[in-house]
Amino acid sequence: MNNRSNNQTGPNNRRHYLISFFLIAVTLAVYGQVKDFEFINFDDPLYVIDNRQIQKGLTAETFIWSFTDATTETNYWVPLTWLSILLDFELYGMNAGGYHLTNVILHIINTLLLFYALRRMTGRLWQSAFVAALFALHPLHVESVAWVTERKDVLSTLFWMLTLLSYVGYVKRPGGGQYLAVFLFFVMGMMAKPMLVTLPFVLLLLDYWPLGRFEVSATGVGVSIVAEKKKIIYLIWEKTPFFIVVIISSVMTFLTQQEGDAVKSLADYPMAVRIANALVAYAVYIGKMFWPARLAFFYPYPGALPFWQAASAAIFLVLISVAAIKTIRRHPYVAIGWLWYLGTLLPVIGLVVIGPYVIADRYTYIPLIGIFVAIAWGVPDMLPVRPYKQVMLASAAIIILASLSFVSWRQVQHWQNSVTLCKHAIGVTQKNLTAYNNLGVALDEKGRTGEAVKYYLESLQEDPNNIDAYNNLGLILLGKGKTSEAVEKFQKALEIDPEYARAHNNMANALVSMG
Repeated sequence: MNNRSNNQTGPNNRRHYLISFFLIAVTLAVYGQVKDFEFINFDDPLYVIDNRQIQKGLTAETFIWSFTDATTETNYWVPLTWLSILLDFELYGMNAGGYHLTNVILHIINTLLLFYALRRMTGRLWQSAFVAALFALHPLHVESVAWVTERKDVLSTLFWMLTLLSYVGYVKRPGGGQYLAVFLFFVMGMMAKPMLVTLPFVLLLLDYWPLGRFEVSATGVGVSIVAEKKKIIYLIWEKTPFFIVVIISSVMTFLTQQEGDAVKSLADYPMAVRIANALVAYAVYIGKMFWPARLAFFYPYPGALPFWQAASAAIFLVLISVAAIKTIRRHPYVAIGWLWYLGTLLPVIGLVVIGPYVIADRYTYIPLIGIFVAIAWGVPDMLPVRPYKQVMLASAAIIILASLSFVSWRQVQHWQNSVTLCKHAIGVTQKNLTAYNNLGVALDEKGRTGEAVKYYLESLQEDPNNIDAYNNLGLILLGKGKTSEAVEKFQKALEIDPEYARAHNNMANALVSMG
């Protein structure tokens, strides 16, 4: 394999186990607090709280439902995710802490598998450990772990990592059984979340580095070029079954999302705006990786961005890409890591807009691994050899990981319940109507109606056309017996959006109660 350390001592040595123990301990220290957390009122009702099928537990009926009718719940075919939540219900009932802990356990397993996979591929112990620690502790990954709804993130990544490990085994000892294991883990990952559509392309990247499968032994230049082309064609052909699954899954996902009216039209989101937002999003994620501040569970759609932002982001991306490709022979890990990042983000970067999300912290769960690899291998190899270089690198790594652990620990606390989560989002974003509305609902459910009204009114100051705020204010008034005032709120919502179904339904109920 290419660019491997010559002093590899095997995976079952003492340092390997000590590092594994450290990764488990530090991840638990950051995320252990979730055992006392609640469900939140953002998608968790869909997946657990209000889902009658889930609350039947794991039965023959719900097993079949997971593979069939469950698609209508979220417009995704993710049967393994549903089965895992059904199993959680069997274990924990409606105790949210149990669901949270399952996510944490999966995150820990993913971290360990990433560590093992990188070490097996590269032979580098400390770089592999550092990447795994960054993955475990980065604040951008808190959303994927601390949010029950994102079970699909941590579960699909489990199969991503198992696919990588199986692939390394296949490369070392090619055979039908090993190949089948790689393929089955990949398919299972797709059944947990279709985000794995990029995995076959990542395997091709890993074929170049660190697996070194692009190398040929031919001596003549002409023969070498021909052999290299044949090798590349073979490596692509080798993954044909994976690409077929990707095509089927992509078409299925698009059609189910379109059927659920989740796919946004070009009229609402013009392609020029999508491209600009995608370019900026790539840069924003890099910025948040280095400075993970003002993180929120929901970021409002920014609309058309200034030209200079999109242009600056485009220049930044082009410069990094050119530099990475130009140095690919000397520093292959930089190009591979960078292309990993660009490629794995592509399905959610916003060129196809599905749902209300333009950027989301959870989208970085797998993509940032590429940047982590580029840093972990690139910085030590590019720094000049100097006295105490290893001590300096170790000290820097400790400071970075300690800082990330603290920031993540604080970020996890915001996920304690809907109130803490939404208040934080309002504090770090602007015009976050989703956070305002969800906060109002959460406060109202806790009997803190006065506070709920306060936040609904604040949201209307941010956006006078916030139909959800008018509707929710109407419901509060209706609950207090102020039917006429409630009708006025529902009417206001319908003036803004005549097709707003909730307001129509609530208006009808109010009018019936008036006789």
